[in-house]
This record gives sequence, C-alpha cells and structure tokens, in this order.
Amino acid sequence: MNFSSKLLEDAVNEFAKLPGVGQKTALRLVLHLLNQEKDEVNHFGNSIIKLREEIKHCNTCHNISDQELCEICLSKKREREIICVVEDTRDVMAIENTGQYYGVYHVLGGLISPMDGVGPSDLFIDSLVQRVATTPVKEVILALSATMEGDTTLFYLYKRLKDFQIPVTTIARGIAFGGELEYADEITLGRSIVTRVPYQSSII
Repeated sequence: MNFSSKLLEDAVNEFAKLPGVGQKTALRLVLHLLNQEKDEVNHFGNSIIKLREEIKHCNTCHNISDQELCEICLSKKREREIICVVEDTRDVMAIENTGQYYGVYHVLGGLISPMDGVGPSDLFIDSLVQRVATTPVKEVILALSATMEGDTTLFYLYKRLKDFQIPVTTIARGIAFGGELEYADEITLGRSIVTRVPYQSSII
C-alpha cells in the first residue's frame, strides 16, 4: 500500500496491529479520525492513554477494574461461595450478559498452552487455590473454552482442587469443541452455566 504521508502510514501501521484489523480497515479508521474535530480525536487518544496508565486488576479475582476490588467482588448481591473460573475478562462479560450466574469469578489470565510457552505458573492458578483454601467455597465452576488448551487447563485445575472436597463442575458442552466462550450466543452459554455438570464425570 502506497502512502502519500509518513504520518498516515505510521498511524495505519499501528491500527493494523490490532486483532482482526487489516491494512484496509486500518486505513479507513485513520481517515475517519482525520475527518473528526481535533478535540474529538484528542479525547479518543487520551482515553486510550488513560486506560493503559490507570487500569487495575482486582486483587481478588484479577478481573479488569477501576479500583483495587472490582464491582462484582464488592457487590453484596453476589454468592461469594461460588467461584466461576474463566480465561479472561471477555468471558466474564459474556457470562454476565446471560443473566444466569450470580456468583463471583476468578480470571486466570490465559490458558495452559505448552506450544505457546504458557505454563501453570504464568496464570493466576495459585491465587485460585489460595482462595479455595482460605475462604468458604461451596463450588468451583470451570467455565473455559472447549479447546485443547481449555481442556488441558481444566484437567490441571481439577487435579489442584480435588483434595479440597468441594464440588468442581464444568459448563455443559452446549459449546462446540473448538469454540471460544466469548463467541457463544447468550442463550447457549446461559444454559451451559445452569446445566453444569461435575467435572469428574466428564472425564470418565
């Protein structure tokens, strides 16, 4: 792609680094910004900078938050004895959108993937085990994507949690194998949460 401006080229290249954004889409976005008022573009840029500089992660569940504890962990309406384990914040949002879950969460920050060099120590697994060991927990729901990495992580978590003598369940496989949680429709995902099953029965 030939550019008439180095500034334009640099901006397009930066946008093209975003997931799912190619050169043509990046160019369209940059040209759109150029057509906006300067104040609007400044506000757009400053919001991204502020996000990166000020965003926090909840000290308890590791969800993205504006403060030390996220709104879900602070809410008195949530069932704190039920912990739903997810890969990242996108999965928290997907499950919240179903309106079928009222417990709290634990965000792992990824999935075990030896091919990508991601091991258990790279995830927030030890803090999950610590939560289960030190707070009253009635159930841990493993709500991870139905992928090879998701199943590997499920099995590892089950081994780490089975000695606590609490139910460890997994969402029902209304989600197709290879499917990402965030892309599941709300009805299917909601039913998968409600009809969760003991994890042990899913590996027999």
